[in-house]
Parts: sequence; C-alpha cells; structure tokens
Amino acid sequence: MTASLARRLGLTDAVVVGLGAMIGAGVFVAFAPAAARAGSLVWAALAVAAVVAVCNALSSARLAARFPAAGGTYVYGREVLGPLPGFLAGWGFVVGKTASCAAMALTAGLYVWPEHAHVVAAAAVLALTLLSVLGVQRTATASKVLVAIVVAVLAVFVVAAWTAEPALPGVAPPVPPVDDEAWPLRILGVLGGAGFCFFAFAGYARIATLGEEVRDPARTIPRAVVTAISVVIVVYAVVLASTVHVLGVGGVAAGPAPVLDAAERIGGGGLAPIVRVAAGIAALGALLGGILGVSRTTMAMARDRHLPPRLAAVHPTTRTPYVAEISVGVLVACIVLVADVRQAIGFSSFAVLVYYLVANAAALRLARQHRRLPAWVPALGAVGCVVVAGSLPWESVAAGVVVFAVGGVVYVVTRRRALPPGVPSQA
Repeated sequence: MTASLARRLGLTDAVVVGLGAMIGAGVFVAFAPAAARAGSLVWAALAVAAVVAVCNALSSARLAARFPAAGGTYVYGREVLGPLPGFLAGWGFVVGKTASCAAMALTAGLYVWPEHAHVVAAAAVLALTLLSVLGVQRTATASKVLVAIVVAVLAVFVVAAWTAEPALPGVAPPVPPVDDEAWPLRILGVLGGAGFCFFAFAGYARIATLGEEVRDPARTIPRAVVTAISVVIVVYAVVLASTVHVLGVGGVAAGPAPVLDAAERIGGGGLAPIVRVAAGIAALGALLGGILGVSRTTMAMARDRHLPPRLAAVHPTTRTPYVAEISVGVLVACIVLVADVRQAIGFSSFAVLVYYLVANAAALRLARQHRRLPAWVPALGAVGCVVVAGSLPWESVAAGVVVFAVGGVVYVVTRRRALPPGVPSQA
C-alpha cells in the first residue's frame, strides 16, 4: 500500500493556500497584457475571466468533494472520463505550472535583486521546496504570512491611488490602438485579454489538488474554493480600478508592471519600494502554491504509474510527497538558472484552460446528486475555456498544442503499465 497524505488543513488553511496562489504575481503583471489586448474594454476582459473562473471553481469544488484525493483534475478526469482525458489534464497542469513556477521565481528574483535574478530565483525555489517538504501545515502558515503582507500593501496602494490626482489624457499614454478597431476584433481582444486575466485567477486549483490533506473535504473544499475566488475577484477589481484611476487604460497597457508604475506616480514615488517588495513576496506566495499543486499532481500520476513510481513516496514523519516535491523543486531551480521563462505565461494559461475544460466535462458527467450544480454551470465553464484558450496569442496556442502532443506520446508509452480507471491508485 502506498501511504496516504495527512489531513491537516482546515477551512482557513485551505482558503489561504488558494489566496496565496491567486493573489500572487498575477495582480502585479496580468493587467498590462490584458489592457493591451482589450483596450478600454479591459473591464469586460476581467469580467469574462471571472465568470469562467467561477464556473471552473464550482465544478472543481464539487469534483474535489466527490473525489477527495491528491491530484485534482487528473484524478477527476481519470475516474469520470477515462484515462486519456485524465492524463492530458495532469500532463498539462504539471508542464504548464512548472513553467509558471519558474516564471514566478524569476519575477521574485527581478524584484529582490535584479542583477542576480536567476541565482535568487533558484535559491527561493529550493528554500520553498524545503518548507513544503517539512509539512503542509507549515506551508499553510507561511502562506498566511505572505498573503497578509501583500493584502496590506495593496490596501495602502488603493487608498493612496484614490487620494491622488486621476490620469490626464495629455499625461497618460494613449489607449491602445485596439480601441479603434471594428467590434469583431475588439471582442476578440476582450477574449484574449480574458486569457491573461485568467492566469491570475487560476490558483484556486491548489485547493483541489490538496484534497487528500484537507479535513472534512466534502464540506471544506467547496467552501474554501468559493470563498477564495470571491475574495480575489473583489481584490482584482479594486486594484484594477485604482491603477486605471492613476494611469488611465493606456498607462496600464504601456508597461510590464502597471501597479508599480502607478505607485511611482503617487506621492512622489515613496510607495514604489514597498510595492516592489510586495510584488516579490507575492511571487514567492504563488511559487509556493505552485510547488504544492505540481508535486501533488505528480504524485498522483506516479501512483498510477504514468510517471516513475518512486515519485509517489510519502515521508513517514511529515506525511508529504517529499520525492515529488524535491524533484519538482530541483527541476524548477535548474530551469531558472539557464532560461528566462517569463514569456511562458500565455502557454501556461492555455494548458490550465485545457485542464479546466476536462474538469468541467467531468462535472457534467457526474450524477445530479453528486454534482449539486445546474448543468449550465460546467457547460458555460467548458465553453468559456475553449473560447478564451483559442483567443490567446497564436504563439501561446501553438506552444500549448505541442505540449499536449508530447503528452499524447508519453501516454502511449506509459499506458500499458498504468492502472486502469476504477482501480484505487493507492493500491
């Protein structure tokens, strides 16, 4: 028997893990490409992303309550839809979120010590990996501290932004050319902007992937997911409104870090160093959540023998998937030392949208008494995932298609030794 993980997380712990993964670097960087794609309709892009995220979150919450095991949509797809959809969901999540972890680590390095960003990023990955190995409760405690700091700084930023003078047309950069395009192209821009906004919402999956470590999962996971996504929607809307108030839509689209740009314009720029530190801390919080999610999905795939079985080992004392965590941490640390993967955000969004497409399809297949949702919720979520994923830049879509094609080859190679659906993966 493969050892199971310990159920040590309560409702507050689960909510904070989700918040830490969502209120990460996304709030500091996602609005710029979204505004560049959607122009003055960036609000519509945020709303579309929020609707898709809520549908996905509700579907994931019900699935996690039905299948409270580590692995998230990999497990749901495997048990409800069959081995191939489940494998592709797990593969997309592991590959996409590994790249996302590397991007978050580099973001932290660039904020903390730009001249040595790669070394700082690798050191941060290894330190957080060690924290993760020491126990999920310690990880949840660290997430509480990181989230509290970031939310406090964002609150100060919002107050300062609304006491500052609003952007003037002659000062702020002009609204992006997309605002001059025909309505069909503007709608496409809104959907593309929603894809970048969705990247910032996607962290609620961490709660589901921790399903085997949550107490009373049938009750705790749905409540934690709904609470976390609701808080984040409010935070993102308020921060975006504050940033647009200071910079204008064109100013938000003009630079890679609009919140920092706005902070530099407020009160002589005295708030900017604090925002810079908060952005680095937020990136670390997202990185910590990413390591948790990727390692648990890796462990679940290893249990089913799609990955080396050794990756499913559970530490006898801390009851964490320490081999998977160390492997993920070392891999991400190596990546950030040799490559700049910040441009992987688009392809990561594509991979995660496919992941949630599988989740919504699985939720639709659940019996009504287990789904406890109107069928239109997962149906809308599935349609939203397809539309938003297809509206991402073609480079992101092409990279995502290549990743899933490679995943298909891996599945063909490993399926003979993999456990069939219905066989407990812990056996």
